[in-house]
Amino acid sequence: QVQLVESGGGSVQTGGSLRLSCAASGPSDKRNCVVWFRQAPGREREGVAGIYGLTRYYAASVKGRFTISEDNAMNTVYLHMDNLKPEDTAMYYCAARISCIGDHWARQENFSYWGQGTQVSISS
Repeated sequence: QVQLVESGGGSVQTGGSLRLSCAASGPSDKRNCVVWFRQAPGREREGVAGIYGLTRYYAASVKGRFTISEDNAMNTVYLHMDNLKPEDTAMYYCAARISCIGDHWARQENFSYWGQGTQVSISS
């Protein structure tokens, strides 16, 4: 069974940076595709960034500010967030599935494994 544990959330001011971590365990062949999602109060959950092998995916709203990376030795996927804005405030979740190919990389219903989330709050 794949398990995902997020960490690294917190409160920072506008323009600040944070690095989120998603530590994974369980069968690696079931978590080749890892995506960070976020959900703000009153809003739908949205895909923020994804990683699948050498391919990186980014939502338009974060492109150029967020960077997704992975450390295979540590079984961890990171989301480095720079130039944070108040609209980035949300609960951030990582999710995993076997592949990102075949449909939209952030199609939520195709993700079998989810973490519990970590809160990010940006003050103006």
